Amino acid sequence: MAWLWLYISCMKTRHIIIIIMGLLAGLGAHGQEAWTLDHCMAYAQEYATEVRRQKLEQKQRRADYRASLLNFLPSVSAEATGQYSWGRNIDPETNTYNNVTTFNNYYQVGASVTLFDGGATWNAFRQARLDRTAAQSYVDKARDDVAMGVMAKYVDAVYTQRCIVLTEEKLRGSRALLVKTQRMFELGEKSRPDVVQVQSQVEEDEYNLLHQRNLAEKALADLKTAMNYPAADTLVVAGLPVDVAVASILPASRQACDSLMAHGFFLADRPTVVAAEAEAERARLAWKIQRASLMPKLTLGGGVATNYYKNLSSGGRADGFGSQFRNNMGEYVYLSLTIPIFNPSARNKVFRAKTDWQKARLDVEAARRKQHDDALQAVLDYRGYAREVVQLERKVASDSLAHHLSYRKYEEGMLSVFDLHTASQNLLQSRLLLLQSEMLLALKARLVNYYITGELGVRN
Repeated sequence: MAWLWLYISCMKTRHIIIIIMGLLAGLGAHGQEAWTLDHCMAYAQEYATEVRRQKLEQKQRRADYRASLLNFLPSVSAEATGQYSWGRNIDPETNTYNNVTTFNNYYQVGASVTLFDGGATWNAFRQARLDRTAAQSYVDKARDDVAMGVMAKYVDAVYTQRCIVLTEEKLRGSRALLVKTQRMFELGEKSRPDVVQVQSQVEEDEYNLLHQRNLAEKALADLKTAMNYPAADTLVVAGLPVDVAVASILPASRQACDSLMAHGFFLADRPTVVAAEAEAERARLAWKIQRASLMPKLTLGGGVATNYYKNLSSGGRADGFGSQFRNNMGEYVYLSLTIPIFNPSARNKVFRAKTDWQKARLDVEAARRKQHDDALQAVLDYRGYAREVVQLERKVASDSLAHHLSYRKYEEGMLSVFDLHTASQNLLQSRLLLLQSEMLLALKARLVNYYITGELGVRN
């Protein structure tokens, strides 16, 4: 008996320490702001690396569009050349060889404009305009992807923390049962094996609680990672992403859900589909740009040129720079036609670009099909979890009554510790399954609402 009371005293001391630490942790957590699901998603969308990268890409595409407008303007160039030469040369006046030292300058200002290039410039402009317009869809896609990832991690974090509460409740019940069994043992109503079995149950529950706390820590760390939240900073989650009672009547309407089930109806394409369509159109324009390299190119150009020349070997004097600059001034205009005849590399690039376009069209079909399948699956899951919640609520009520009756029978000596433990475990498992279904119901309600309204937030 002495060893038993010593063991009990040690256990009580340990429990007191655990309770004090828990209270201190609770006080620390109480001072922290509880983050809702919407708050977590907004933070992730603001600081996620992929979202910021797409925003930078959006700025670049706007700059590319402005640059594409300038390609329709004529290209203007200026040239100035100075040349100093010596040695055997041909005298331009006598057309005979002599040894002279000369110096000359050449100046030219010209402009050219492409009259026809197979549509390359025009299609490049269309491509830049498309990229500028579609850039927002890439940002929206990145935001949605990040928000959905955070949503799943948030549900895991809340679920594991709720599991801790249920496990703690189970542990408190087991400890109370241990105290009661010890008293009944002292009164001769229970045997020593009964006390040992209940003590084993307490140890098992303590292990389960430790395990659940480890899972909660990991789930919270995963949520921080998904949010790009500093790992060292404290993060306290608020609770369910939406009230279960509200989730049971979501999404926007039952009729909209039925329409989605029957006809695959969507209010609008999600950013994933919009981005895929933009990529397909971009690939088509890229094919047209490459195809233009096989077509003739017509260029109109013109300019003005002048020069200055001086024979440094002759003793005669040459006209001054200003005089020659004016007198040697001349204008010119030209029309250039370039016709590609044989260029295997260019033809292969055209074929490759067309293949890329065809593959992009297949990607659009795949994105649309995935959007439909994901939305349909979300509706099926939503309805399934809604039914499961109702059924599990009944099971929890039945298991709770069964556990209560089993406890009474145990007190009366009509039930073994093992049977009472089985009833306790059944009740705990039912409550955990109900909690899981409630969390998944809330999550699927958000997803269905997203596919119908385009909003990840739930509107009550």
